[in-house]
Amino acid sequence: MTVHNVQAGGASIPSLGFGTWTARGDQCAEAVAFALASGYRHIDTAAVYANEEAVGEGMRAAGLPRSEIFLTTKVGPDHIDEGKLERSLAASLERLRLDQVDLVLIHWPNPRIPQSRSIKALCGAKRRGLARHIGVSNFTIPLLAEAIALADEPIVTNQCEYHPRLDQSRLIAACRAHDIAFTSYCPLGRAGDILTDTRIRDIARHHGKTPAQVLLRWQVQQEGVVAIPKSANRERIVENIAIFDFALTEAEMRALFSLATPKGRLVSPAWAPHWD
Repeated sequence: MTVHNVQAGGASIPSLGFGTWTARGDQCAEAVAFALASGYRHIDTAAVYANEEAVGEGMRAAGLPRSEIFLTTKVGPDHIDEGKLERSLAASLERLRLDQVDLVLIHWPNPRIPQSRSIKALCGAKRRGLARHIGVSNFTIPLLAEAIALADEPIVTNQCEYHPRLDQSRLIAACRAHDIAFTSYCPLGRAGDILTDTRIRDIARHHGKTPAQVLLRWQVQQEGVVAIPKSANRERIVENIAIFDFALTEAEMRALFSLATPKGRLVSPAWAPHWD
């Protein structure tokens, strides 16, 4: 299974990654090892997921050269200030048993910590060799523009919720304009009723694929978009990566874009920014 890479800000990011949110312990380690054996080369974790030890264990169990795995972790919003961010990332590296991650993200913006400090800390972590690349997550268009203006290292991605029911076209366009990849979490809409939508099922039937495969193909077929589905089910892990042997037509792409709804967002905690 050949996964194409997205080029952004000097980074080469596999367009399909393996998400690990909610996975813990042995289940997480086994899922990561199986995902890597199944062809994934991009693993996504975060300090707040409380599974970095297990992710590192799964990576080692897979037996692949470190250079073949693109690993992302994230620093929580309470730890993105100067000094704190570097310490948080160093602790993540200790848990992962690694010297460096491929990408570190600010997990959520924090209005109590000015970006002049958080972005400076993020760039400093890269210069100190703790991460090869840096990025952000859950940043709106104004927050992203501010981060870009403040950063003296390339921001290579903005990781946000994205699926056909949530229109992110303006944010994705802003990312493209600055050579920034858009990484989508919840790309399957948390596997809810979107997978039973008759329009998606019809497209899936036409291609001999599953609705989940159609949703993921729709994402990676968009310029500069990376998807990171999560699953602990081995059958689903294999299914989710089997999306590079077919393509959606322009009409099918438009049909999926048309599913967007004003109430499509699934993730909006109390600390979320004012969304675009």
